[in-house]
Amino acid sequence: MLNTIVNYISGIINVENEYMYLIILTILAYLTLKLIAFLMVKVYMHFNHNVRSNYLYNQKINIVYKVVFFITAFIIWENHLENIITLISFVSAATTIALREIIFNFFSGIYLNFAKPFKVEDRIEVNNFKGDVVKISALSFEILEVSTDETGEQSTGKTIHLPNTLVFTTPIKNYVKPFKYIWHEITVKVSIDSDLKKTKNIIYKIINNNNVIKQIPSKMKRQIDNADLEYRIYFNKYEPIIYTKVVDTHIELSVRFLMHPKKVRMVEDDIWTNILKAHKNEEIILYNS
Repeated sequence: MLNTIVNYISGIINVENEYMYLIILTILAYLTLKLIAFLMVKVYMHFNHNVRSNYLYNQKINIVYKVVFFITAFIIWENHLENIITLISFVSAATTIALREIIFNFFSGIYLNFAKPFKVEDRIEVNNFKGDVVKISALSFEILEVSTDETGEQSTGKTIHLPNTLVFTTPIKNYVKPFKYIWHEITVKVSIDSDLKKTKNIIYKIINNNNVIKQIPSKMKRQIDNADLEYRIYFNKYEPIIYTKVVDTHIELSVRFLMHPKKVRMVEDDIWTNILKAHKNEEIILYNS
């Protein structure tokens, strides 16, 4: 039956039977592997109702079936690769460059999934784009863009599509590897006549009473301990600290603390609300230029 189909299609599009047979065989291999991958995901979802786990499992299955298909296609066309390479050599330069980029992206995708410089849900910055990774495929990855530091790094709702080759050609910042927290600072301007010790104690109290911040130092220590075999990273201090600087006619207090990059705006809102409350109660004298 397969030979009948091959002969019929070859007669219509004027392609040699041998090549048409390989093309159809390749298509059948792809559809079969795709069907197996689909069924495996459906079975997994039937027994597991966690959305995140289902997503991650689907991504892994997609990678596996694409790699298997690539190997299968190589085996199918093994005896004709020399002819294919010869054919490609006669293609225009523009097409050759395009094919090279596709191949480079494909192998960059394999590197991404094995070396894991970042993974889905990580916050990264690449080519001046910052966002949370929402998808990694064979040729590209996508991030959900977040706004600038000044506007709290909240989601803009825009998805940015980027080629996998960027992992080799562009520096990439990962905000949550090897640990989930980064150092964050806010600047509080107070009057030059302020009782500095009292002001700092109040700000320390506000910072340390925040439900997010107060849990981070102990978590950070554990994460650094767990990563010490792979990374030479250490901090002398994990608790919040306030640095003092006199600027013209006022004092700037730089409040430095560990923070989850995805919770910056929520935490800053809480801190500033309590600082303003302390100012209203005349516990802190904020500078008014």
